Amino acid sequence: MTDDIANRRFAGLPIVSSSKKMLYPVKMTGTPSPLKIKIQLYCGEEIAMGPGKADLLDAIDREGSISAAGRALGMSYRRTWMLVDVMNRCWDEPLVETLAGGSHGGGARVTARGREILAHYRALQHAALCATDGNDWTALRALLRDTPLETRKTG
Repeated sequence: MTDDIANRRFAGLPIVSSSKKMLYPVKMTGTPSPLKIKIQLYCGEEIAMGPGKADLLDAIDREGSISAAGRALGMSYRRTWMLVDVMNRCWDEPLVETLAGGSHGGGARVTARGREILAHYRALQHAALCATDGNDWTALRALLRDTPLETRKTG
């Protein structure tokens, strides 16, 4: 369940994560595609799941600790805990469970529901990214300029 999304290939293109945790198809030349797909699921005004939260779940699964996952992703301790709190409040069951401390310290684990949500979210990302292979994207890409025209001056 700790698949590194950056190593996956969708629609025949390698996928890389930017510093903002967005997924971009990249041409074999390494040039980012002009198509950026970012899926966010809302629970009221809160983002229940998005690319950053999915990456956080992967990191918690890998690191076994919320704070270690945050460090691995370059997030503050407070920010990491806030994201986990939002996820746990937005779904029918918690996605992350904390483990009591002791001589070996505490920790955290992604729950069965968390793994299920993450798998569905990653599948949704995959399906959306496969759109880069479709006729609609091909048609739009053919009509899209590589760079914008200069600003037109009026009067």
